[in-house]
Amino acid sequence: MKIIVVGFGFMGMTHTINILKNPLLELVGIVDKYPEKIMQKLSEETGNFSTGSIDVDIMKNIRIYTSLEECLATEHPDACVIAVHTDLHYKLARTALEAGVAVFLEKPFTLDPEEGKDLIRLADQQGLVLMIGHVVRFMPAYQTLREWIGDKRFGELKFLSLSRFSGVPAWGEWKDKRKSFGSSGGAFFDLLIHDIDYAQWVLGLPDKIVASAIPGQLSLYDYVNAGWVYESGLQVKIEGGNIFHTQFPFRAEFVARFEQATVSLLVNDSGNIRISRDEETALFPSGDANLGFSGELDYFVTCVSEGRRPDICTPESALQTIELCYRHINQD
Repeated sequence: MKIIVVGFGFMGMTHTINILKNPLLELVGIVDKYPEKIMQKLSEETGNFSTGSIDVDIMKNIRIYTSLEECLATEHPDACVIAVHTDLHYKLARTALEAGVAVFLEKPFTLDPEEGKDLIRLADQQGLVLMIGHVVRFMPAYQTLREWIGDKRFGELKFLSLSRFSGVPAWGEWKDKRKSFGSSGGAFFDLLIHDIDYAQWVLGLPDKIVASAIPGQLSLYDYVNAGWVYESGLQVKIEGGNIFHTQFPFRAEFVARFEQATVSLLVNDSGNIRISRDEETALFPSGDANLGFSGELDYFVTCVSEGRRPDICTPESALQTIELCYRHINQD
């Protein structure tokens, strides 16, 4: 399957790594408005954490374009990965779909729900796969937690805490996003969306949301503390943001209080899921979080190959996550 990558920042490089590992894929082009910087980026540290490295010699043989339209017309790819800033998602995804190309679009889907609906309609009309990259759904530790919630092996879930923190991003074009205040959507749509999406995927939509936020360099919502309440009595806490100084280390954790045990993934022991009871503690391997990135790409490729919609991560569900983010801003 011929595939291209649009945007060669942290996520574009991450997806490129996994494309090159997949024997079913042939990377035929990269689209980036700064082609002269691509080889330099291979040796730079970007993003919140390491997702691997790319062989420089392999990259020398990949054609580079500054125009998506030119790349599509020249390479005739079957699929594309779009990993650019959110304000370009709609335009570039629509261009690819109109050209008959399946689209893997990095989260967030789009800040305008109407644009998301239009992309869904277009993908359906074209008979093409459209998938949004909500990677946490594919991370082993979070998949394990979802399984345990579903099979109730520790009884009913009573409380769930999800948290995600980072410093202010300073790589790539993020400095420009500070100038165009609010264009990234802030922590709601860039960072906390991971946990908002995961919670709604596993538990459904909450009956009530209470949220507070602190402004930062990117938006009015760069730190978020939210509480979800369900009619069943279940409560969910979602907290995090990127108001901290750039060198503050990335951290993502969960704590789930079941009837019979408390299950946690903590930053000081990210290799294990801890199962705490009153008298004893057990450890369960959490798995490699980076498998989420290869897992979501492999799943997308399978869907395209088989001509079926991605039911693990439907575009409708990704759109629902966007609408849920706005519920935090416009209080219930």
